[in-house]
Amino acid sequence: MTFELVTIATEADNYNYLLHTEDKTVLVDAPPGVDPIMEALVQRGWGLDEIWITHHDWDHIDGVDIMRERFGARVRGFRGDAHRLPELDVAHDDGDSFDFAGFAVTVMHVPGHTEGHVAYYVPQANVVFTADTLMALGCGKTPESGLHQMYHSVTRLGALPPETVICSGHEYTLANGKFALTIEPDNPDLIERIAGAKQTRATGKPTVPTTLDLELRTNPYLRVGLQSVKDALNMSDASDEAVFVEVRRRKNSF
Repeated sequence: MTFELVTIATEADNYNYLLHTEDKTVLVDAPPGVDPIMEALVQRGWGLDEIWITHHDWDHIDGVDIMRERFGARVRGFRGDAHRLPELDVAHDDGDSFDFAGFAVTVMHVPGHTEGHVAYYVPQANVVFTADTLMALGCGKTPESGLHQMYHSVTRLGALPPETVICSGHEYTLANGKFALTIEPDNPDLIERIAGAKQTRATGKPTVPTTLDLELRTNPYLRVGLQSVKDALNMSDASDEAVFVEVRRRKNSF
């Protein structure tokens, strides 16, 4: 089976994704400013069969009904947060699996940024849509759930195969990288990645998607189990979770 993944810049710093197979297309989240998404679909001659919602924030759902009405797309989301989402055609629980054009898709409940945040993992395509949970060189804020929930969610995503493509929801890479250097200033992979990201942004291109392998080598939230990181934070004997909480606490005030 073949597929095409399209990254679309929307809103101020949002990214949305189209996953297209031979005859079907899905959109992950829909911001209020849907014109770039419409243009991408029209240019390629694609329809829109489904919309997968990751969480309830306005910049991820306010365009859902517009896209549904225009294309007749079926909408999927998390059952536990259905009361805060646009009307769902299909409500999912954690661990649910469904078929999309021959691809098996697993719904992963990954709270932290919001209580009802989910990710969509498509193993046959080696891609996971993580929105505001696991991000390029970072993780999302935790206004609803908490740092402990975010730790478990990020750790769960970090256990996927290293070749998995990480499709996150915002262009935060350079800001996250600047902070990451305060944790591991001598990490050569991190230094190289930030230099590359600067060049990418200078040309107006997105720094996402990324790969889990690259995140494991550079993202401080996925490196909290390393003794070198614990020593640098003066937390040599602390648990991985405690180190994660401290790293995110520092980022909140950075």
